[in-house]
Amino acid sequence: MPDSALSERLRQRLVGQVRAVFNDVEGGEQPVPPSDDAYFAKDTPIRMVHADVVGMMVGGIRSLLLQMLHPHALQGVLDHSNFRADMHGRLRRTARFIAVTTFGEAARADEAIARVNRIHAAVSGTLPDGSPYSATNPRTLAWVHVAEATSFLEAYLTYVRPGMPFAEQDEYYRQFALIARKLGADPVPETKNEAEALFRELRRDLRPSKEAREVADLVLTQKPEGAPPAVQAMLGTAAVDLLPGFAREMLGLGRPGLGALPARFATRAAGRTLRWAFRQG
Repeated sequence: MPDSALSERLRQRLVGQVRAVFNDVEGGEQPVPPSDDAYFAKDTPIRMVHADVVGMMVGGIRSLLLQMLHPHALQGVLDHSNFRADMHGRLRRTARFIAVTTFGEAARADEAIARVNRIHAAVSGTLPDGSPYSATNPRTLAWVHVAEATSFLEAYLTYVRPGMPFAEQDEYYRQFALIARKLGADPVPETKNEAEALFRELRRDLRPSKEAREVADLVLTQKPEGAPPAVQAMLGTAAVDLLPGFAREMLGLGRPGLGALPARFATRAAGRTLRWAFRQG
């Protein structure tokens, strides 16, 4: 078999494996086709950042670890989610929501956002101290958003494009703000400086807890269907490495240090391989 044919078979196999991880293939779910009628134009910052599979997986894990430090976000997950039994399904649904709202037709994105808002409207309860919480709280949603946005961009800068111009980073936040506001978040940053300032402000709302540490352990040890266990260990180490020190301390996680070097190398190599497979420049 010619080398080109073998290379193409390998490429298609890798693409198929990745799509099987992020789509419910058995249920007939198909990848989200990029649309010219999406919220965001082709080759703009948000589409470039959210198109990188490895960067988004590392950023997604980092984001979830940060979100679980917010008592309201954590309690909503504990009370209204089956994440313990279906962690992979939860992560897959989150990834699909991001794909639809970033690349899908605007009408499909509107439907996805409306669906999430309906789900959030039914998520409420009380914290262990008796105070109420609601998934529609704008400040809680602001933390969820800023945790996601900073995590996705940080992973992209670390593993894909360290030299991304600052103006494009600002544009990323301006674009992502559109989705955050449609979900009810407030305040919402529109520049990198605003995002970093809001991150520092909302940090005051975070609390360490046994439950947050349990969720972190589950996130870092869960094995995605169709992915080798070593992949999760690699991505988890890379995500913990990118966490701010205070978050690692609150979650009882040690700094990877020199132990992260192999994971960093493997993560970069995996990213290059998948960009080749998906024909991303």
